[in-house]
Amino acid sequence: MLQNFGIWQIALILVIVLLLFGVGKLPSVGKGMGQAINEFKSAIDNKDRKSDADDKDDDAKSS
Repeated sequence: MLQNFGIWQIALILVIVLLLFGVGKLPSVGKGMGQAINEFKSAIDNKDRKSDADDKDDDAKSS
């Protein structure tokens, strides 16, 4: 699926991103991506906590 990226592939991707968004937009794009990743991580964490709590409730009800 994912291949190992070499330095040239990463440089090419960065150049394309720079051309698409421009220098002025890159900080806001990075900030938005960081916020999205943090929200995704917290949603997964909350789901895990909820499923653990549901499992404990089910065990308590069945006893």
